[in-house]
Amino acid sequence: MKRILTIAAALCLAVALFAGTAMAAGKLKVAGIYTQPIQQKWDACLHKALQKAADAGEIEYVYSEKVSNTDYIRVLREYSEKGVNLIVGEAFGISRDVTKVAKDYPDVAYLMGDSFGPRGDNLSVFDNYIHEPCYLMGMVAGKMTKTNKIGMVGGYPIGECNRLFNAFMAGAKSVNPDVQFKVSFIGSWYDPPKAKEFAFAQVESGVDVLYAERAGVVDAAREKGIIAFGNVNDMNKEENGKDVVVASALWSMDAAIGHAVQLVKAGQFKAEDYREWTMMAKGGASLSPFYEFEDKIPADVKTAVARKADEIKAGTFTVAIDDAEPKSTF
Repeated sequence: MKRILTIAAALCLAVALFAGTAMAAGKLKVAGIYTQPIQQKWDACLHKALQKAADAGEIEYVYSEKVSNTDYIRVLREYSEKGVNLIVGEAFGISRDVTKVAKDYPDVAYLMGDSFGPRGDNLSVFDNYIHEPCYLMGMVAGKMTKTNKIGMVGGYPIGECNRLFNAFMAGAKSVNPDVQFKVSFIGSWYDPPKAKEFAFAQVESGVDVLYAERAGVVDAAREKGIIAFGNVNDMNKEENGKDVVVASALWSMDAAIGHAVQLVKAGQFKAEDYREWTMMAKGGASLSPFYEFEDKIPADVKTAVARKADEIKAGTFTVAIDDAEPKSTF
């Protein structure tokens, strides 16, 4: 009997300790599921935001990386079964299956990258709406090109890439009506050698400015002695872009993750579109510093960009969200 009581006491202590380190301490159990390695910058943006929340003591965080679409639903269900409160991941290409999982686990909150809208009561969606700083970069690029030809190398011609290219092109055209564009997609999310090859071809066609939506383009710009503009992460500092990358359109999921965590804690999570949480007004998007290019950009251009940024944040200027596939103009 004494042995049974000892075991029971130990079990109670374990439960108490778990509660003390999780919900009782205000922490949520959160899981991230990524199709790419967490070093890949799109997934890295999610991972960094969740890790930051974990480091601040807000959540308990676990993750799985390099999960293929064919295995994704199994992993999603496993986390849902384990009592995770919030799952952050991607539903691109498997939206219908993810929707079914969310319906099967109504007590779990899902925040998924998705091209479609929110569904049911517990499936919220997001995407990287950094088109606003892309417009600002376009303004700078339009004034810095000497050949009036700008190259753009992206992954796939889908909404999340198209809207960035279209905004960049609109920003450049707003300050330089004569500028032309060469648009290429490499058919991969991560293939630096291929992106570099496409960038070389664009330089041969006469471009003297490159928009590096994919990794590998900055290296091409460096080798060819031209400038580039970065995407999602700070490519000047993180992708060997010193003296090459003028600025980058930055994406942060900190605000979006913070919003989701607070709603789950309050028992108020619902299906909604997190678009606004990835835009400039909410701090989800921004333009990086100009670093060593600070004194190389004309003062009037920097003033115009700063003014436009203020207008975007205030809601007095709207950068159009255009998900149509952009086309080369020369």
